Amino acid sequence: MHPFPFKVGLFGVGLNTYWPQFDGLKARLQGYIQEVAQQIQRPDVEVLNLGLVDDIDKAFAASHALRQADVDLVFLYATTYAVSSTVLTAVARVKVPVVVLNLQPEAAIDYQRLNAMGDRTRMTGEWLAYCASCTVPEIANVFQRAHIPFHQVTGVLHGDPHVWKEIHGWVDAAKVAHTMAHNRLGVLGRYYNGMLDIYTDMTLQCATFGGHIEILEMDELAEECRSVSESEVADKLAQFHGEFDIQKDCGADDLVLAARTAVGLDRLIAHHQLGAMAYFCDSVPGHVHEQLISSIILGASALTSQGVPIAGEYEIKNAQAMKIMHSLGAGGSFTEYYAVDFNDDVVLMGHDGPGHSGIAQGKTKVRPLQVFHGKVGTGVSVEMSVRHGPVTLLSVAEQPGGQLQLLCAQAESVSGPILEIGNTNSRYRFDIGARGFIEQWNRHGPAHHCAIGVGHVADRIHKLAALLNIDCTQVC
Repeated sequence: MHPFPFKVGLFGVGLNTYWPQFDGLKARLQGYIQEVAQQIQRPDVEVLNLGLVDDIDKAFAASHALRQADVDLVFLYATTYAVSSTVLTAVARVKVPVVVLNLQPEAAIDYQRLNAMGDRTRMTGEWLAYCASCTVPEIANVFQRAHIPFHQVTGVLHGDPHVWKEIHGWVDAAKVAHTMAHNRLGVLGRYYNGMLDIYTDMTLQCATFGGHIEILEMDELAEECRSVSESEVADKLAQFHGEFDIQKDCGADDLVLAARTAVGLDRLIAHHQLGAMAYFCDSVPGHVHEQLISSIILGASALTSQGVPIAGEYEIKNAQAMKIMHSLGAGGSFTEYYAVDFNDDVVLMGHDGPGHSGIAQGKTKVRPLQVFHGKVGTGVSVEMSVRHGPVTLLSVAEQPGGQLQLLCAQAESVSGPILEIGNTNSRYRFDIGARGFIEQWNRHGPAHHCAIGVGHVADRIHKLAALLNIDCTQVC
């Protein structure tokens, strides 16, 4: 169980003056709030339902209850008209994102039934049950003047898929923000010399996403690997054979070394409670660090598939992007584009180093490499394509002026020939074409790496950026 569980606050607003005037209205609106609570509640989401906040006393109580519960997100359900002083008092001190639910019970008032009631008091009570939209401009005005960011979901409580897609999207995005705020990102080794685009401000990363960055020593990994037992190596080899399609030309010694390094890496991750890592090291020929870094790919790939994304070339920004994609349930594999097939109008993307077996098309192959291009050593590496179907690309881009931006694109992973060179390799088709995608993506100046995940999740990436108060650009 997470020591700091993800929590959502929910309350509805109304006006207590109405309750003695219109019989049954209060209970009806309370029932609507409960329906929303039941839809939001799930095993990984705790919901604090404060019911109907309809006067200033309840507003003060709601404010304290939300702060004491340490909620990550507040849903404010405008059930009918409410005065804005109640709303402002309830949320001003909470300091978390607010989503205003502007939901009426049905798509339209039954005008004929309402007008046939004969009793204008009953008729007004029925109308007030549909009066959510009336108070939202007042809430928006006061929130803007009070510098309280807010978001909106407008629609129908019953029978409106758009509403629940939006509400669950906000929950998913807030849950990712919660994950990032508690994530520990390890950085092992140093930057790849000269790759200026991947250098980043670690303070800015922590200020934007929260969490903690732990700077690690290669010597610690070496020490962990030195004490690995033969039985642990055997267990790890068995794991490799279950997860990967190990090719017959892989050397036994290379696999044993990869298994030993993987066990040491697992220990390092566990010791520092890491949820992601970025690494790179050159070392010198024959040094133990060269052995470690050239045998790390299988262990890093296994961890990536388990939800601890490992990014090569010390690409901290992309480790963050991979963690976001994993937290959205999309996977998150390290990639870059390296060629275009203009005949088929697809972009070829992949990378050397770790891959995400959980989003692979078929079983990930393990192949021996005599050269890790641009890097040191020899050993085994992984080869995979991302599962065919919808995919989303995400880059955490550092902008001029010291701001982070989320840059994303949606595409399709398609079948076709790939390069069988012991790297991750995929073919992606974009609705703006290969040429259009590359020019639009480059225009925003991201680093040359990005994270790839399965499914189209750009809508939730936009919501995450809104919750973090940073820009999000979608090129397609």
